[in-house]
Formats: sequence, C-alpha cells, structure tokens
Amino acid sequence: MSMGKQRHVSIRADGEMLDKFYYVSKYNGRSGSGQILFLMRSLVEEFEQEHGKITEEDLAQMRSDT
Repeated sequence: MSMGKQRHVSIRADGEMLDKFYYVSKYNGRSGSGQILFLMRSLVEEFEQEHGKITEEDLAQMRSDT
C-alpha cells in the first residue's frame, strides 16, 4: 500500500458522541486520530477479505467517478 502524502479529513459530529469517541479512544490507548486510522484499516481489511484486494485500477476508477 502506498503511503504517499498524508491528507486531512474533517467531519462534523455531535458533541456528546465525540466526547464518548475520545473516551473509548483513550481507553484503547489511542489518540482520536489513531483510533480513526485503526477503524479505517479494520474496515478496509474486512472489505478486502470479503470482496478481494482493492487495486490501483479500482482507486483510479473511483477517483474518475467523483
């Protein structure tokens, strides 16, 4: 997997949900960003196990569709 340039993602979340998220993140020994990255990796790994590896061609097609 290419690590390339890091990019920034911004989301809006309910304050109480965000506080609970940070609580769980800290409980798991992660920062909020670290927890999000963990969840993203887990989601991609689960998807690829079910549907096969996401290829560079898949990513290029997705980018051209947006």
